[in-house]
Amino acid sequence: MIQRILVAISIPFFFLLQSCVFTYMKLGDIVPNFMVLIACIYGFFYGEKTGAICGFFCGLLIDIFFSPMLGMNALIIMLIAYINGGFSDLFYAEDIRLPMILITLSDVSYGLMYYIIAFLLRGRLGIGSYILNVIFPEVFYTLLVSLVIYPILLGIDTLFKNYRIRKEREKQDV
Repeated sequence: MIQRILVAISIPFFFLLQSCVFTYMKLGDIVPNFMVLIACIYGFFYGEKTGAICGFFCGLLIDIFFSPMLGMNALIIMLIAYINGGFSDLFYAEDIRLPMILITLSDVSYGLMYYIIAFLLRGRLGIGSYILNVIFPEVFYTLLVSLVIYPILLGIDTLFKNYRIRKEREKQDV
């Protein structure tokens, strides 16, 4: 229950952070992709189902406010978060390498899938320029931000897990 509340609160929070705060902190006209970031993190924290649901709502917010096609970002981010959820069995809180690798690959995958759906199918073939000017800077910026965001979300998640374990032990002791 607490994890659902955490996910439900963090989706609009990080959406506002991405769309309002970080628009003033652009690096080379690039903003970090918080929606892919938190969908990936919650995917490998809580599994495929929670990751997919989180990814769907993250993408839906982007679609509603910024995209001309409703559902495109929701589908892409939901798929990416679902795949990240498959790595939840390999997840160890002490190891930061796997989450950083998955976030990087997820952001690259998001950029490529977005390019294919939004540009390539319309006959725009400048993929080299798109990769160099949009995907790589966004991946770099998202990875830098994830080095700060990931430990915070991990700490909050660990705090709630410890609270839940303590409550379960109290119920067993009674």
